[in-house]
Amino acid sequence: MIVDIISPNKEIYSGNASLIQLPGLDGFFEILENHAPLIAVLKKGKVKIVSEKEKIFYEISGGIVEVMNNKVQVLAE
Repeated sequence: MIVDIISPNKEIYSGNASLIQLPGLDGFFEILENHAPLIAVLKKGKVKIVSEKEKIFYEISGGIVEVMNNKVQVLAE
């Protein structure tokens, strides 16, 4: 799936991933390929992106995530 993480100042990450873990208001949740459409509010915490080659972590202060058609867009603060 394609993952884009964007902040107001710049694009933080853009690439393919097999899993993304996000800090939701009620706790962490994970998104895998072919996930159902989703819009959720994010709180402060770490975003984990897992690809075939590596695991990457980003710290965010909050934001919104939208999932649709194997594309995940995170608008992060």
